[in-house]
Amino acid sequence: MGANTRILVINPGSTSTKIAIFQQEKVIFLKTIKHPPETLSAFRRITDQYEYRKDIIYEELKSADVQLDTIDVVIGRGGMVKPIASGVYRVNEAMRTDLLECRRGEHASNLGGLIAADIAQLLPSAEAFIADPVVVDELQPLARYSGHPDFERTSVFHALNQKAIARTHAKSIMKQYEEMNLIVVHLGGGITVGAHHRGRVIDVNQGLDGDGPFSPERSGTLPMGAFLRAAFSGLYRYDEMAEMIVGKGGLIAYLGTNDAYIAEREAMDGDEKYREVLEAMAYQVAKEIGAMATVLKGEVDAILVTGGMANSKWICNLIIERVYRIAPVYLYPGQDEMGALAENALLAVNGEIEIKEYR
Repeated sequence: MGANTRILVINPGSTSTKIAIFQQEKVIFLKTIKHPPETLSAFRRITDQYEYRKDIIYEELKSADVQLDTIDVVIGRGGMVKPIASGVYRVNEAMRTDLLECRRGEHASNLGGLIAADIAQLLPSAEAFIADPVVVDELQPLARYSGHPDFERTSVFHALNQKAIARTHAKSIMKQYEEMNLIVVHLGGGITVGAHHRGRVIDVNQGLDGDGPFSPERSGTLPMGAFLRAAFSGLYRYDEMAEMIVGKGGLIAYLGTNDAYIAEREAMDGDEKYREVLEAMAYQVAKEIGAMATVLKGEVDAILVTGGMANSKWICNLIIERVYRIAPVYLYPGQDEMGALAENALLAVNGEIEIKEYR
């Protein structure tokens, strides 16, 4: 590719779709398309939204006078494909089938690769990719043991942001990500804490449906005996129990809000319940960092804290005061998924990283 590679980035979320055009590393167009709940509710499955979201993307690009034939690469947010190693993957027929049929689960991000492939097919020479989906799996064998052979631990985490922040940090200190031991903490609607050993996430809590610290809307690890008794008490349906784990757990269960900013404001205004719940969340995050330090045998170069809640100095300080003796702590507030996707696409087309085939 030349010095002016143009990349179209597509990142579908549960209620919105973000699109961007990058020229090399520079963003030249960025748009968040909001989807009305009443519109989405008309679709039975996530993949039924495919044509609807694709058409809106075309409309937005047209209204912004974006000439599609100037696009060199299209990259979408990776969805619930089979467990794969980290990296950039070409969207091939095997991937399209798995995403379309939701064989590994339904998630809005499944639409990213599908739409990217559809748009790329219309362009003269563009290819479609995904990068570091949430199912990136680099766990070491010991990390897969749960305690019972019927329930293997799996890897589902904020792979895209964790990997991007790890590389950013390594670059900032003139090192290679692949030569460092890092603990990366993503503080968002879900919380994941990963042990990065020389470029591979060898252990991480499964932050989607029941492992690790509680978060604004997820319960994390729960006492299994009590949870089983509730499940078979006859008081709850399956979907109600599932919502206790994801959607109505964590801060929203304790405080009635999944907005950490509101919760912190109430705590700062003197509400002791809000303060204690947020302190408990930070306490659990710190415990998970300590656990990942043992995975790395105490050899930790740095602890990196990222995600939306990393904007809160108070919450971060609650964590730091418990873990700073393990390794230096660096804050990278927020997340730049669009930039991370564009960077991965650029590295791939420039031959700096391998383009992998999904099988």
